[in-house]
Amino acid sequence: MTRRRNRGGARRDSPKRGEARHPSVEVAIESLAAGGDGVGHLPDGRVVFVPFTAPGDRVQIEVLEERASFARGRVLELVVASATRAQPVCPVFGSCGGCAWQHIDYRTQQDAKAQILAEALSRIGSIRVEAPIPVTPSPAEYRYRSRTRVLEGDGRVGYRKRRSNALCAVSRCPVLLEPVEARLAELSKAAGKARPEGRHGAVTFEWEIALGAPDEGAARSVRLPEARGKAIHLRVGEDRLRVSPGVFSQSNGLLLEDLAAAVHGAAGRGVFVLELFAGAGFFTLGLARRFARVLAVESNRRAVDDLEANLVSAGLANVDARCEMVEETVAHLTEMGSDAVVVLDPPRSGLPDGCARDLVRHRDVTRLVYLSCDPATLARDLGIFVDADFELTDLRIFDLFPQTPHVESLAVLER
Repeated sequence: MTRRRNRGGARRDSPKRGEARHPSVEVAIESLAAGGDGVGHLPDGRVVFVPFTAPGDRVQIEVLEERASFARGRVLELVVASATRAQPVCPVFGSCGGCAWQHIDYRTQQDAKAQILAEALSRIGSIRVEAPIPVTPSPAEYRYRSRTRVLEGDGRVGYRKRRSNALCAVSRCPVLLEPVEARLAELSKAAGKARPEGRHGAVTFEWEIALGAPDEGAARSVRLPEARGKAIHLRVGEDRLRVSPGVFSQSNGLLLEDLAAAVHGAAGRGVFVLELFAGAGFFTLGLARRFARVLAVESNRRAVDDLEANLVSAGLANVDARCEMVEETVAHLTEMGSDAVVVLDPPRSGLPDGCARDLVRHRDVTRLVYLSCDPATLARDLGIFVDADFELTDLRIFDLFPQTPHVESLAVLER
């Protein structure tokens, strides 16, 4: 993969709000944006973002918001339906904020994610990807999610509405594994029985509830924040991982094995690996079997407790698990030994400020394995690495969240 730096940069227009210049206009939808909206062009050439449209649609839209360089609209009429359209299966699709792409066929979703990632790398990181980005699809378009969080308040259970903090009450969710959906239905029924009669108006959220399907037994639900205990266990290869309430873990239960194998394979084998954002040890245990020494860093105390328990269960004693901020670890690390590998799985915000630059200063680091859930922050961080003396040697997508625009990417860089 090669990279070309664009000097200068496009000027960003300042927002200009006002009356819509095109209150109703027909547009052709050409592609999908990172946030999930369809992308077309107004007659004057400006980009317009239109939710719940598909590439190939021709739609009559109402322009709701105009700025100097783009606009936003909503569909008034589907004039010509694209062949890429699919029939949504959820009764609250369009209202619930969870899914944005149930109206688009699965192959088109995958192609759009590859395009979104490539465009982010080019626009933000000035990295041009010459070859098509491969996508590992979810084995199922629905019924894939083993964990979720819902809100409870005023006798209702559900997710947030689209672009709102209001609650969208649900009793079923087709992306959940059946045991998790069954538990959601039970919660909804119980909450409805407790709802005060004649209660109307805005819903006040009282609790966040974590639902999860363990490797065996019925799905569980826990109100957050919750005291210690009530952990679920996930089967990943030869390991059974303890994951406590509120601790992050990958939620596509059908791709856990593939994802872990890909990260471990990309890391390779060696003497030392630094794992940042280690969580409960989803990748750590496999890394410990491939490297003589592992330094696993995680800032969540409960996650580190899970990690330490999982290491004991697996009989692994070559891991130093530290509960501290990753930027502090990276800034103060001294020698790591030759040919050190770094594996990182940061949150959506990417690496903390300065962390990427501190990593490239460690000349011992020869390989970086970066698992990302946000193309924009991935592109920002990769731009720093490639601007130093790292080369992007592998890039792929794992579609952990079908029916949504979320992109999970695995990037490998070599010094």
